[in-house]
Amino acid sequence: MILPGGTLGILGGGQLGRMLCLEARRLGYRTVVWSGSEVAEPTQGVADEVILKPFSDAEAQAYFVEQVDVATVEFENIDHDVLRAVEAAVGIHPRPEAVAICQNREREKLFLQGKGIPCAPFRVIETAADLAAGVTELGGKGVLKTAAFGYDGKGQIRVHEGMDWEKVWAEFDFPRAVLEKWIPFECEISVMVARGADGAMEVYDVAENVHREHVLDYSIVPARVDAQVVAQAQELAKKLAEGLEYRGIMGVEFFVSESEGLIVNEMAPRPHNSGHHTMDACETSQFEQQLRAVVGLSLGSSRLFCPVVMLNLLGDMWRGESLFEKLALQENATWHLYGKTSSKGLRKCGHANFLGEQALENALALKNAVLGES
Repeated sequence: MILPGGTLGILGGGQLGRMLCLEARRLGYRTVVWSGSEVAEPTQGVADEVILKPFSDAEAQAYFVEQVDVATVEFENIDHDVLRAVEAAVGIHPRPEAVAICQNREREKLFLQGKGIPCAPFRVIETAADLAAGVTELGGKGVLKTAAFGYDGKGQIRVHEGMDWEKVWAEFDFPRAVLEKWIPFECEISVMVARGADGAMEVYDVAENVHREHVLDYSIVPARVDAQVVAQAQELAKKLAEGLEYRGIMGVEFFVSESEGLIVNEMAPRPHNSGHHTMDACETSQFEQQLRAVVGLSLGSSRLFCPVVMLNLLGDMWRGESLFEKLALQENATWHLYGKTSSKGLRKCGHANFLGEQALENALALKNAVLGES
């Protein structure tokens, strides 16, 4: 166990790292961020130290492990060898093998299949011929996804019979991919589950997620799904954490399908966008839970205080003073900004949590007022 006064190392310098740094400071821990790049806007100014070096830099790695007592990740696309080296030097949670499974769709699907956990039928694709055959085998349409490095809808396209497979594969321009059967679904839900050093687990209320152009727009908690679906999703999330020998917090996304039932879409070995509601609406936030698990403290309660809607403050909402003028008028809303200097496109620049029975109505009213929608 590492007590307050110790130093947490974080690989990655994005907004998840920022919020983890702020939580660590509140609880009395120092933080050292190794950004993996020359940019780490969100964590600069809130971490005790930021190392602006690539993960391939051996000197940066040596310095990082000298400064910290234990480490974690704030995003998963980190070379396995780097994770193993940090693990050998100071320990890292979640363990590198768990991160490796979650960072690669092929490994993730094979893991789910091996554990008997429902996921979309899939094929591994290496050639245009594989793609043509796979689409036919999976019912004539599907989603082609990169095996690695995809997020927020990037690195994936919908495909269907009759397309020019040589052209599609050439334009996709990745050497290896996963083709998933197209699953019609009613909604997407997600569950945050935490597993501590002692194997104890805490599972949060299920979130219902609504997307805009493949980017999470808002999450509704509790999700508007049957109690049986909630219980099944929570049990599957715990089964995954157990199967991965996980330590830390993890997000698990599901599709709720009338024809296929509940199926796992993907796993995130870190805090997750759909878990941001926990910062204001739960007894223990996902970031405090991550810290507790990584340093070896017992987990906190995941109890939900009241209904909540988490609204992402995307780049197109940054319109002068309008957003914050309207947010400031909300009695039961709290906002969290990520310290980014650019708000281009649908970049995630912050989020707001709306509490209470009117949370969804208030969140959508604010969003529509800012964007000028009807």
